[in-house]
Amino acid sequence: MTKATMPAGELRRRDFFGLAGAGLFVFFRSEPAAAQEPARLPARQGGPTDLNAYLKIGADGRVTCMAGKVELGQGAMTELAQVLAEELDVAYDSVDVILGDTDLCPYDMGTFGSMTTPNLVPAVRHAGAEARAVLLQLAAERLSAPAEKLQVKAGAIFDPDQPSVTVSYAQLVEGKRIERHLANVAAKEMTSFQLIGKSPHRKDGLDKVTGKAQYSGDLLFPGLLHAAILRPPAHGARLKSADTSGAEKIAGAQVVKENGMVAVLHERPDLAREALAAVKAEFESAPAGPDDKTIFEHMQKLAPPRVLSQEGDLALGERNSTDGIVEQTYLNSYVAHSPMETHSATAHFEDGKVTVWASSQAPFQVKNAVMSGLGLPAEKVRIISRYVGGGFGGKTAADQAVEAARLARATGKPVQVVYSRREEFFFDSFRPAAVMKIRAGVAGGKIVMWDGQVWGAGEREALPFYDVPNRRTASVGGWQGGNPAGMHSFAVGAWRAPSVNSNTFARESHIDVLAAKAGIDPLEFRLNNLSNRRIRRVLETAAKQFGWKAGKAPSRRGIGIACGVYSNACNATIAEVAVDRKTGAVQVKRVVMALDVGVVVNPDGLRQQAEGSVMMGISSALLEEVKFRSGDVLTRSFGDYPLARFSAMPKIEIVFVDNPQTALGAGEPPIIAMGAALANAIFDAAGARVLQMPMTPERVKAAMG
Repeated sequence: MTKATMPAGELRRRDFFGLAGAGLFVFFRSEPAAAQEPARLPARQGGPTDLNAYLKIGADGRVTCMAGKVELGQGAMTELAQVLAEELDVAYDSVDVILGDTDLCPYDMGTFGSMTTPNLVPAVRHAGAEARAVLLQLAAERLSAPAEKLQVKAGAIFDPDQPSVTVSYAQLVEGKRIERHLANVAAKEMTSFQLIGKSPHRKDGLDKVTGKAQYSGDLLFPGLLHAAILRPPAHGARLKSADTSGAEKIAGAQVVKENGMVAVLHERPDLAREALAAVKAEFESAPAGPDDKTIFEHMQKLAPPRVLSQEGDLALGERNSTDGIVEQTYLNSYVAHSPMETHSATAHFEDGKVTVWASSQAPFQVKNAVMSGLGLPAEKVRIISRYVGGGFGGKTAADQAVEAARLARATGKPVQVVYSRREEFFFDSFRPAAVMKIRAGVAGGKIVMWDGQVWGAGEREALPFYDVPNRRTASVGGWQGGNPAGMHSFAVGAWRAPSVNSNTFARESHIDVLAAKAGIDPLEFRLNNLSNRRIRRVLETAAKQFGWKAGKAPSRRGIGIACGVYSNACNATIAEVAVDRKTGAVQVKRVVMALDVGVVVNPDGLRQQAEGSVMMGISSALLEEVKFRSGDVLTRSFGDYPLARFSAMPKIEIVFVDNPQTALGAGEPPIIAMGAALANAIFDAAGARVLQMPMTPERVKAAMG
C-alpha cells in the first residue's frame, strides 16, 4: 500500500514509531514494542508488562495510548486516554489513542465481557505510573535535583524551588522507546485523581458527528472491487451446482470460484449484486428441525441438565414450605444482535502482506483466522478494527474478513465484503433460545427451597444469590458451546451479558411470584431473603430514588423491581409501565437504575452505557424475536424484526452507588434486570404473568385472558 492510497488516519508501522536518532541517553531505542511477538512479553492480566506496549511519547510531546481493544461506541478511547493522562500528569487533549491494530497494539483477546475497565484500565494506569516514575528519575539527573522533590504539570518536570527551570517529557524521550524500567510503582490514590471520575469530551465524538470516522465498509482504494457472495437458502443446505455464465455476461463482472466459495465482484456494488442474481445455483435441502414454536420442547427432550450446585435437602425444603410451593417455566426466544453496521471488511495486499480492516470485536482472533484461511505467516497479516458500529457480542468472529482476504488474493485487487441486512440476520450468532424451570417454596416470608433447571441459556447467574437453605441448580448447553447435538439449527453466541439476561429474567420473575404467594411487598421480600450487602444497597438506593411505596402485587400501579449481578457489578432496576388492556401493548414510562460498578472512571460515559442498555433491554424484552423453520431464518430485515424506537424511550434515572473498590466493567451490567423488571411491572399493572420474552402485545393479551 502506498501512502497515497492509505486511508486518512492510518499509520504505517515504520511511520508511527519513527527512526532512531542520536540522543543524550542510552535508555531509549526506536524498536517498537509491537514488533516483538506477544508470546515473548510476560503476561499481566492477559497482556504485556512492558510499559512501551501501551504508550509512546512523541518528540512533539503528544502521548499515544495503544491497546488491542476496539471502539464500539462504549467509550474505550476516552476512558483509556483519561487514565493514561491521569497517571502521566499530561493534558487529556494531548493523548491520542490507537485501538485494534494488530501491528501497532499489544495482543488482546477481544472487546467483550465488560473487561476493558477491570483488566485493561489497570494495565494502562500502571504503565503510565511507571513511565512517570522513570521520567522523574531522568529529569532528576538532568536537573541535578532529588527525584522525590520534583513535580510534574502538563508533561513538564520542575523543581518547585526553581519553577522556571523545566524539562519536558518530550525532551527526555525524543520520540524513542523508554528502556529504563522500575518495579512495583504504585498508581495514584483516589484522593489525588484529577481526570478519573470526570467526563471530558469523547475522543471519538468529533469524528463520528462530522462523518470523519471511517468504518471498515467506508474505505475506498483505486480499483476496489465489491464482492457479492453466493449464500445457501438455509443453514445446512449444501451447494450442488452453480452456473455463473449469466453473471459473466455482465460487463466488468469478475467471478471467483474457490474452495466452495462462489463470488461475483464488480467496481460497483449494485452491479455485483445484479451479477450474483444471474447465478443459477442448486442446493440440497437443509435437514428438518424445530421452528420458533417447537424449539423449547425440542431442547428439553435432548438432554437433562447436569447439577451445578446443591445445598441442604430439597425434600426437607418441600416439607417446610408451609406457605406454598410454586413451579413455573420461563422461556426466551432467539434474539439477534442487529447492529447498525453489518459485518464488513476491506482487504488489500501489498508486497505479499494483507491488511484487512474488519468490523470485529476481536482483531487478534481475526488475524489468526486470516492466517489459517490463507496459509500466511503472522508477519504477513495485519488486522485493523478501530471503529466498529456496534457488536454486542456478535462480532467476535469475522468470516467476512477471511472472505475479503481470499478474494483480494484471488483477484489481485482490493476487495470489500459488506453483508446485506439479510446476510447479517442469516449469519448472526443469536442469543440462544432458553428454558428456565424453577420450583420454589416459601414459609414465613422466607425462601426455604429452590430447584432450578436451565436449558440453552448457560450457567452464569443460574445459581441464585438469595439466602436459600435447600437448593439445587442444574444446566445444559449455552452460548459458549457444550450444546447437545441438534439443539440449535444455526450459530448461537454471546449477546450483551450472555446467560445473565435469561437467568435474571427467570429468577427475578419467580421471586415476585413467591412474594405474591407470601402476600409480601416485592422489595421487602427480596430484602428479607438477602444478606449480600452490595445487592441490598443497590435495591435500597433504587427504591429511594424511585420513591418506592410498599404494597402487594398486583397493585395496578404498574411498578416492577428486579436486581442482578454481572461480573461482580450489581444492578437494581425499577420500571413503571402502562398496559393497554384491549391490545396488550406495553408503554414503559419510567426506569430507575442503581449501579454499583466500583470506581466510576467516566460518569457521562457510564450513564450513556446505562441509558443505551435500558433501551436495548426494552427492545429485546418486548419486541425482538427471531422466527425460523429448521435452518431457514425467516427474520431477514428490520421490517420483520422490530426494534424499539425513540418514541418508546421512557424517563431514565441512573444512580451510581459509591464504592471505592477497583473499577468494574459497565457495558453489560445495566441491561441484565430489564426483562424481569418489565415482566414484574406488567404483572403489577394487569395481574398477568408473562412467561416468555419477548413479551409482545399478543402474549400480554393472552396472559390477561
